[in-house]
Amino acid sequence: MQSLIIARKEILDHARDVRSLVSSAFYALMGPLVVLMVSMGTGKADKGGNVLLAMMSVFALVATFVGGMNVAMDSIAGERERRSLLPLLLNPIERVEVILGKWLAISFFALCGSLVNLAGFRVVLAAARLPVPDLLVPVTCGLIPLVLLASALELLISTFCRNVKEAHTYLSLLVFAPMGLGMFLVFFPRMTQGLWFVWPIVGQQSMLQHSIDGRGIAPLEATLLALITVASASVVLVGASRLLHRDEIVYGS
Repeated sequence: MQSLIIARKEILDHARDVRSLVSSAFYALMGPLVVLMVSMGTGKADKGGNVLLAMMSVFALVATFVGGMNVAMDSIAGERERRSLLPLLLNPIERVEVILGKWLAISFFALCGSLVNLAGFRVVLAAARLPVPDLLVPVTCGLIPLVLLASALELLISTFCRNVKEAHTYLSLLVFAPMGLGMFLVFFPRMTQGLWFVWPIVGQQSMLQHSIDGRGIAPLEATLLALITVASASVVLVGASRLLHRDEIVYGS
């Protein structure tokens, strides 16, 4: 598939950008570093442990958005700024293939960022002698689908923006969505009752909190959340591919 060729090229190109990789790794490890500093200040008290675990769920959500942010802002907006988007689209390739290839590349780096984030939390929690929650279900049914949705949203924003600077501004604002919702649900956990568990970000936060608290996760709820999140990502990708048929998007005017 041509989308896989584009994805491979994007991954190889961005893998050579050391500064971008270091920046993404720093953002992914920001949560574990903050939790480490809090653990050094609160000690091993139960109250401090609860705070650390609550912070972990929020930063895990944020990591799904920051891992591929640098790749996303360069993906379409950077191509347009370098005047290389139009020559790419002049090739005999469908617009949806271009979007899928770039989305796969963004998702790859976003997934790597999330894994780095979770690995950092595992080390920090072990160092603080706190129980490490079982995150198999939240990762497979929650965070991985959210990575796909976050990458699609970032690609859509990059498609709208005229240059990298503008994309950086809007993508930075996008990160506040999981951060704000996550913090809100930490202080108001009852808001996740009812059918709220099927909403992206809200459902992932609820699933992470259930695992951290040692409560079980209903298989039906986890499956519904994963399907709805992936379906939302598909809708966003279709919208992004249609934007590439508009002259003002392609030429940046």
